[in-house]
Amino acid sequence: MGRDRVIVVGAGHASAQLCVSLRQGGWEGEVLLVGDEPSLPYQRPPLSKTFLHGTTTLDDLLIRGPEFYEKEDVTFRHARVTAIDREAGTVALDDGDALSYDRLVLCTGARPRPLDVPGADLAGVHALRDAADIEAIRGTLKTAARAVIVGAGYIGLEAAASLRKLGIEVAVLEVADRVLQRVTAPEVSAFYDRVHREEGVDLRTGVGVAGFEGDGHLRAVRLTDGTKIPADLVVVGVGVLPNVELARDAGLAVQDGILVDEHGRTDDPHVFAAGDCANHPDARYGTRMRLECVANANEHAKAIAGAICGKPKPISALPWFWSDQYDLKLQIAGLSAGHDEVVLRGDPDDGRSFACFYFADGRLIAADCVNRPQEFMFAKRAITQELSPDRVLLADPDTKLASLLQTPTGSAR
Repeated sequence: MGRDRVIVVGAGHASAQLCVSLRQGGWEGEVLLVGDEPSLPYQRPPLSKTFLHGTTTLDDLLIRGPEFYEKEDVTFRHARVTAIDREAGTVALDDGDALSYDRLVLCTGARPRPLDVPGADLAGVHALRDAADIEAIRGTLKTAARAVIVGAGYIGLEAAASLRKLGIEVAVLEVADRVLQRVTAPEVSAFYDRVHREEGVDLRTGVGVAGFEGDGHLRAVRLTDGTKIPADLVVVGVGVLPNVELARDAGLAVQDGILVDEHGRTDDPHVFAAGDCANHPDARYGTRMRLECVANANEHAKAIAGAICGKPKPISALPWFWSDQYDLKLQIAGLSAGHDEVVLRGDPDDGRSFACFYFADGRLIAADCVNRPQEFMFAKRAITQELSPDRVLLADPDTKLASLLQTPTGSAR
C-alpha cells in the first residue's frame, strides 16, 4: 500500500509555502505539485519590475530551487488539471492521465479580468499576470515608444512606473475619479497622482476605453468620448477573477472565490483551497474576504499544512501588502474598508514619505505607509493589539511611536 498523497493544484506562492510547511509539520506522505506553467513556483511581484527590466531571470525568481524539491521529496508535474472527481478521490489531467489523492489543495490563483471592447485581441494588447505575459511585453518593448495602461490600481501604476524607468512614454487611463480609489483614502490617491505626473505620466481619470484600433497590431486607444491616444503597447490592469471553475464543477461552494473555513478547508473535508482563489472568514474584521497578496497566500498554506498534519492553527495573521513604484515603497497594514477617520503623519503634498492611518469607531484598523517602515511596523502591532492611539500624538512626527504602544492613550478601549 502506497503512502498517503497530497496533490497541490497550481504552482504559485501558496503552493511553494505549502510544500515547505507540510514537511516542517511532519507530513511523510507524497507531495505532488501540478502546475500549468513549465516553471517551478516563482516570485510574482518582481515580474513587472526587475524581470520586465531584464535584470533578473526566472531562475533568479524561483521561491525555492530545484534542490529543495528533490531534498524534500516533492514531485513537480507540468500539466493542467481539468476535472476533480471527489467521490473517486482523483483529478484528471489534460494529457489524459488521472491521479489519486488523499488530500487535495487548490492553489489555482486568479486570472486577469478581460476588457471586453473591440480590438482587445490585437497584437500589442497585453495582460500582466505571469512570466509569459511579461516576456510578451518585453518583446514589444524593442519597438514600442508609447504605452497606455488601462487601470490605475496597484498593477497598473506599478507597470507605468516600470515602463517610465525604461524611457517609454506612458499614459494611464482610469474610469474612476481618482487612482487607487477602491483601496485608499483621497489623500493617498492624490499623492500617487502627483508622483506619477512628476515622473512624466499622462494620467487621465474619469475616462473610459471604447476600443483598441490597429491594422493587425495596436496603433491607438479610442476613448468613450472619441479621443484617440496613439499607442504601440497596451497593458490592461482592471482587476482579476479567481479561478474557481475546477471547484465549482466539482460541486464545491464558491462565491467570490472558493469558500473555505478558518483552516482553509472547503465543504469537502479532503479538499482545501489557498491564495488568490480562496475566500476565508476573518475574525478580526468580522467578514469573509478574498485577498490577492503573497502574505495571504503564505498564511493560507501554513494553516492548511497544520490541518493536514493534525496540528490545526487557524488563519489569523493581519493582512498586509506592498507596492513598489519608482523610489516609493508602499507598505500596507490591515484593511481600510469601513474607516470613518484618517490621520496623516507627514505631508503627502510635499516630498515622498508619509503615513496614512485609518480609524473606525476610534480604533486603528489599517495604515498606508510610504517610505515609512517604522510606521508600518507600529501599525501592524497596534492593529493586532486593537489599540486606539491618540490621533493628535500620532500625527505629530516628533512623537515616538513606541510611546503610543505603552501609554494609556495607546491602550485598548
